[in-house]
Amino acid sequence: MGIFDWKHWIVILIVVVLVFGTKKLKNLGSDLGETIKGFRKAMNEDEAKPAEPPITPVTPQPPLNSPHTIDAQAQKVEEPLRKD
Repeated sequence: MGIFDWKHWIVILIVVVLVFGTKKLKNLGSDLGETIKGFRKAMNEDEAKPAEPPITPVTPQPPLNSPHTIDAQAQKVEEPLRKD
């Protein structure tokens, strides 16, 4: 016995039909079928196209041991005096 007994599946099917109704179950089945068809079509299109590596612009990088210069100007910041 157990959950794989055919009697249990009949009872579950009757409860599902009573709760959802046949119209909603019919729509659910057709929606599920369309989803599977769309998935298969997308998988077949991906297999048909050869994989192309993405083209990225190559920018030259400076060598790691080259000196780096920071161009900035220092400014003095005056803080107000606190009166405690």
